[in-house]
Amino acid sequence: MSKVTISEVTLRWFEIPTDRPESDGTLEWTHTGVVTVQVKAGETTGFGLTYAGFSTARLIQEKFVSLLQGQDPMAIPELHAKLGQSIRNIGRDGVAATAISAVDLALWDLKGKLLGISLAALLGAARDQVPIYGSGGFTSYSTGELQEQLGGWAAAGIQWVKMKVGREPDRDPERVRAARSAIGAGTGLFVDANGAYDVRQAVTLGEKFNDDARIVWFEEPVSSDDLAGMRFVRDHLPAPVQVAAGEYGYDLDYFRRFLEVDAVDVLQADITRCGGVSGFMAIAGLAEAFHKPLSSHCAPALHVAVGCAAPTFRHVEYFHDHVRIERMLFANAPEPVGGSLVPAWDEPGLGLHPQLKAIELHEKSF
Repeated sequence: MSKVTISEVTLRWFEIPTDRPESDGTLEWTHTGVVTVQVKAGETTGFGLTYAGFSTARLIQEKFVSLLQGQDPMAIPELHAKLGQSIRNIGRDGVAATAISAVDLALWDLKGKLLGISLAALLGAARDQVPIYGSGGFTSYSTGELQEQLGGWAAAGIQWVKMKVGREPDRDPERVRAARSAIGAGTGLFVDANGAYDVRQAVTLGEKFNDDARIVWFEEPVSSDDLAGMRFVRDHLPAPVQVAAGEYGYDLDYFRRFLEVDAVDVLQADITRCGGVSGFMAIAGLAEAFHKPLSSHCAPALHVAVGCAAPTFRHVEYFHDHVRIERMLFANAPEPVGGSLVPAWDEPGLGLHPQLKAIELHEKSF
């Protein structure tokens, strides 16, 4: 047991407006919820967060705070298991999983700080930086806004960019062609339908997107709950187009099922949903066992360390909305260098400096 025990758990919840209305193939939103968790042991505090609603903060308060107090902060596997056991009767997916993820992130940040070592080094690095892809291109954007955003990322040296499709299928080919025109021939173009298409639509439009604009990535062409449909789309698209999904995975079994039916070319996982650092690294082991590349979903600042450690990791999603929020949340949010993000090797834990006073205007009472 370490010399210090967990003495305090502090929660805050924020609801931050988007810079303009955002939508994808299946959802529209104007605000993003953020739950932050600070876990203190001795004079050291670990910081974690998840992108979620008020119910996540309430669950942490009601189920996890008393469970964590007095515990050894170094015993993360034991604590992670206790968190999972405590929510058995309410279900692990969704709210509970995001709550566990935020706490687990805070525990790993705390452990790195107590040991005086960066999380990337603590996990064991397979690489010293992680490539990114620019992500946005919302269906709520005009053609001009779409081209300006994606073209700006391409001009900045980001190797791939992603846009949303699926809200108006008849207009999607035109929008995809406009995106290709803006980014030029040398930048990879990704499309993300967020499960908006049916299987036949996805195959037909995927082929057209590839013919017209040489897409290389088709994310959630159909609902990620339809593994057979996902596999069908993957089998019927031309080889340059890779099918990706996994962002809605909350536990290890979800990802195992994806891999066992060979539903995707690239597996995705979100550290703020899939169990934090502990969950993400377990999924990385699965991806390695099935010889699949792994890509992270959203929350770019939180994926840098695990991206450096995961054996088959490909890239971080540099998601417009979360980039903006992380610049508010952290005094030193990572910025791209040559199309990649680099961990703060000389900083302990996640290496991030929270500045919550900068967003108090958007805080909601707990």
